[in-house]
Amino acid sequence: MAPTQEALYAGIDLALSWSERDLPERERTRHVHRLHPYLGKFIPQLVEILLSRYFKAGEHVLDPFAGSGTTLVQALESGLDATGVDVAAFNCLLMGVKTRQYNPFVLERELRAAHSRIGERGAGRPSAFVRRWYAPQAARELLAFRALVDDYEHADVLRVVLARAARSARRTTHFDLDFPREPQLEPYWCHKHRRECRPVETAAQFLRRYTLDTLARLKAFANVRARGRTASVIHGDVRVEPFAQLFDGMLTSPPYPGLIDYHEQHRYAYELLTLDDRRELEVGAAAAGTSRAALAAYSDGIVAALENAVASLRPGGPVLIVVNDRRDLYPEILERAGLRLEERLRRHVNRRTGRRAGEYFEDVLVARAR
Repeated sequence: MAPTQEALYAGIDLALSWSERDLPERERTRHVHRLHPYLGKFIPQLVEILLSRYFKAGEHVLDPFAGSGTTLVQALESGLDATGVDVAAFNCLLMGVKTRQYNPFVLERELRAAHSRIGERGAGRPSAFVRRWYAPQAARELLAFRALVDDYEHADVLRVVLARAARSARRTTHFDLDFPREPQLEPYWCHKHRRECRPVETAAQFLRRYTLDTLARLKAFANVRARGRTASVIHGDVRVEPFAQLFDGMLTSPPYPGLIDYHEQHRYAYELLTLDDRRELEVGAAAAGTSRAALAAYSDGIVAALENAVASLRPGGPVLIVVNDRRDLYPEILERAGLRLEERLRRHVNRRTGRRAGEYFEDVLVARAR
């Protein structure tokens, strides 16, 4: 017998759960949170509430699996300092662009100058990946934009624009931008637009749109971030990363076992920007699967990450872990990492990872070092 709605929500922390009407997409992706799509990130409103519950203004929070930087951005908005660690180079690029402090006049001048140059001819031969996934004109436009980014002080901002445009300009169906397996070369029936669509042939329209959108989002975040607060981004493996300071606590959402390949989801960025690919160091990558051996390796990786990170926390600092632990791995993980579970808060999740049907829940584990 299926549970009633009342029973289903009896154990839910309603302050951490929102409906689509309560929290529409435009609010979940405000300012820099939508500089670039990212699968599996937790929503900023959840981070905002957890920071307010367990941290004080002026403290320093660590996110050992920082991903797209949601914790860092919300910490800056909430009056905290933050440090984020991630093994994926693109994630670190994206976090750095989101959290850096800019001279607004220089930023606007440079992005508008780059915008005016979109369509210029550029040099560079497309790689096999680019030839496979992009129409010839789109490839030329992306490579020409890549050639101009180093002309500017804010080259990393333009690199994120390039990556976002490259994602949109791939020859794939409009409804499958997250997990395309093969290039779409012919017209197709589009479930998103409910009509026949054609594969994208050009990239200039995305470059223009995202250059101006990025400028607007960075300016919007500059208006709400707290004065005097900073964020640091570390490109490294948190299992062995040496930390040179103490943190007041930790807030993170670690990867789920066998769900997402964090390097592969941004393959276009690694190809176009020649980023350092360290996918072999990912914890819980989809490519590893969910066999018994894979789950054991995942648990070992999370334990090592937590042990190393907790060693750099002040005594008694909170450790907040947002996770869907449907395999019940985390009680043992916390025990092995020397952590004592204080609370387990359950929340309803509204479309955390792309299209999702049915009810979905995750837990906020509140722990401290023993």
